[in-house]
Amino acid sequence: MPISPSSSAQTAREVVARRLRDLRREAGLTVTELAGRCGWHHAKTSRIENALTAPSTKDIRAWTSACGFADQEEDLVAQSLHAESMYTEWRHRVRSGLKQLQDSAVQFFHETRLFRVYSSSLVPGLLQTEGYAAGVLGISARFRDLPVDDSSEAARARVTRSGVVHEPGHRFVLVVEESALYYRVTDEDSMAAQLGYLLTVGALPQVSLGVIPSATQDRAQWPRETFHVYDDKLVSVELVSAQVRVTQPTEIELYLKAFEELRGMAVYGAEARGLILRAIEALR
Repeated sequence: MPISPSSSAQTAREVVARRLRDLRREAGLTVTELAGRCGWHHAKTSRIENALTAPSTKDIRAWTSACGFADQEEDLVAQSLHAESMYTEWRHRVRSGLKQLQDSAVQFFHETRLFRVYSSSLVPGLLQTEGYAAGVLGISARFRDLPVDDSSEAARARVTRSGVVHEPGHRFVLVVEESALYYRVTDEDSMAAQLGYLLTVGALPQVSLGVIPSATQDRAQWPRETFHVYDDKLVSVELVSAQVRVTQPTEIELYLKAFEELRGMAVYGAEARGLILRAIEALR
């Protein structure tokens, strides 16, 4: 696994920083001279070149103009915006509400052919019922002190978005730790409905649902952070403070390797259903 799940974002920032530094050097400007032309303190130039501060679109335009490379402005702006989108704090993502966050991924879900999800703590969002999703999103709304709690509307939007599970042309490989089946994130009836739905959706031909038994011995992988792999192009990792988008091929390979090892420890079919039924029995 990657040493830091935000390393892809940092690497992308560093690429932009190096390009800006190279433009300054090609223009024959010192750090102080560039700062003078741009109208800011020379320390800002150093912070940008060392990838300690992300340049704004305005900063990049001033920089390329000062160096005489205005033709590279748009490419650098696009590259910088992409780098910043790879690591997004939840406080920015939920600014417009939890429902908007669910709606923002609808088109992306329709375009994705293969979904691979590992979850150590929750039923994956793609398989959540409305009651369970409302419990999860309600906890998130309270934790983040959102001014407006739209978790109920967001839960309905999440279930609507998850309708992609029933559309042709998609495959879903999902692995959960057995312990995730027991965490009471909502009331008993909603938990029972959620676990019952897993029995139904797990039987769909396009869905492979594996459960890693808590008693598994000689684990190849310990429980990891929840992550989603979309085709072979993007890994999304959920942290307490942020969502990390991993696009660097070498890191994606590590997540895929970890996923395959986790998937190899899971049980499927009748054995998985047995573990889910046991979790339902534990609700009584």
